[in-house]
Amino acid sequence: MKLKGIIILIVIVFIAVYSAAFTVDETEQVIITQFGKPVGQPIKEPGLYFKVPLVQQATYFPKNLLNWDGEPGQVPTLDKTYIWVDTFALWKIVDPLKFFQTVNNVIGAQARLDDILDAAVRNLITSYPLIETVRMTNRNLKTTSVMVDQQRVGGSLGKVTTGREKITMIMLQQAQPKAEKFGIKLVDMKIKRLNYVESVQKSVYARMIAERNQMAEKFRSEGKGEAKKIEGDRDKDLNRITSEAYKASQEIKGKADAQATAIYARAYNQDPEFYSFVKSLEAYKAGLGKDTYLLLSTKSDLLRYFEEYGITDKKR
Repeated sequence: MKLKGIIILIVIVFIAVYSAAFTVDETEQVIITQFGKPVGQPIKEPGLYFKVPLVQQATYFPKNLLNWDGEPGQVPTLDKTYIWVDTFALWKIVDPLKFFQTVNNVIGAQARLDDILDAAVRNLITSYPLIETVRMTNRNLKTTSVMVDQQRVGGSLGKVTTGREKITMIMLQQAQPKAEKFGIKLVDMKIKRLNYVESVQKSVYARMIAERNQMAEKFRSEGKGEAKKIEGDRDKDLNRITSEAYKASQEIKGKADAQATAIYARAYNQDPEFYSFVKSLEAYKAGLGKDTYLLLSTKSDLLRYFEEYGITDKKR
């Protein structure tokens, strides 16, 4: 019986020690609660710790960075342009005791951050014109795919004086004092995405399409002008080549005619009568056909060879 009692005592002690011991790692911090109320100071250093078993409970909170992702909302800018704004923030628990006493857990903290950060976003977006929220500097835009092009930035929307980066910094500064009341530190806050509301998108897209069409028409007209210029240069070169070829051909023909004339002259000087006879035959061949009728005397120069050969009929 004594041995059995000792064993039972050992088991009870083991259970008590096991339920009293707890560990904290590098990413955690702990609040000890007794009957639902915190006791002692928060435990932030990693290690092995003990609590009163069955009476006290260890409540863990993360020590690392946590993410807050806001719901996209429709917000008007100072110049009355409605945009969708999607933001996110990084935060962490720096005072777990105050955190436990105010929001109790991470889910409750996220709900409080929704109120704080959404209000800061809306307050700052409505306090600045659209260009301040969209852009950070006044650098020239080199792309045509952005929502706000260079023409609008340099024209009706004005110049950037504050910029999106400073606006988000101001959001963070406004929200931080409210978050400290819950033992929370806001580490960073950024605008994740901006977009026009649907009605504004349609007008912007229509304007962008019209501008792109205007630019395309300009390119087409310039291309047509360049094509006409190329065609004109082509016709000019073709006329020049044709005229030069015609000139060269006429020079060759002239030289050939001169040589032929010289040959004819030499032939004529050698036998003028035979030359006259040959040229007359060529004239007969060229000017007299089967349906040709002539009323000429054989005494004429054209038909004198007919008379010499005894042909006196007036019809060929």
